[in-house]
Amino acid sequence: MIEEKTPITFHLAELRRRILFSLTAWLIGSIAAYAHVEDIIAVISAPAGKLYFLNPAEVFFSYLQIAAVTGLFVTLPIHCYELWRFLRPGLQDKESRAFVWFMPAALILWYGGAAFSFFVVFPQAVQFFLSFSAVSLQPMFSLAAYLSFFIAFVLPFAIGFELPLALIILAHLGLVTGKSLRKKRRVFIVGAFIFAGVVSPTTDMITQTAIAVPLIFLYEGTILFMRFMKP
Repeated sequence: MIEEKTPITFHLAELRRRILFSLTAWLIGSIAAYAHVEDIIAVISAPAGKLYFLNPAEVFFSYLQIAAVTGLFVTLPIHCYELWRFLRPGLQDKESRAFVWFMPAALILWYGGAAFSFFVVFPQAVQFFLSFSAVSLQPMFSLAAYLSFFIAFVLPFAIGFELPLALIILAHLGLVTGKSLRKKRRVFIVGAFIFAGVVSPTTDMITQTAIAVPLIFLYEGTILFMRFMKP
């Protein structure tokens, strides 16, 4: 086959070109995000209100963090496309077609999980923690701490929402079936709460439940979807 005769140096050069292109896209996206960093902070901090900084360098490095994360988040489709272009020559037609639907599905689930967290769960979580304030105890969130909490809160949802795709792939490989998933429902529920306890940015049950419950619904939705799949 032609792929077997292709020198390894060619693949390494191609990989290097794809990585450089992805890094360039990330850099451009980060620069664009930095130009609007104050607007981004205003959106992120809306549930908490005014933020504070505790040392002079905190604002600068927090701005860089926001720009880098936003740039990566926005340019993620480009990175996935470059990965597919690199792997495509070595894929068979069936594998290539599967990859074409797999990548968009993964992106949709990733952005869907992040959006669900940001618009539905995160504001409620912040308001829950603010409810503990009192006359002698007022909240004062630092910029760096709030951003770390925000990223640590949204990221598990983005990862967790990939669950249906992972289960469908396992089913396609013949490793699981809808029937086997139904039998392991209780095990998964326990595992969902364990996962939530590991990735949760806090130790309270409210946040952990907010992470675990959507995973359980996704699990049940995947079982329902598998009923319409070919055996």
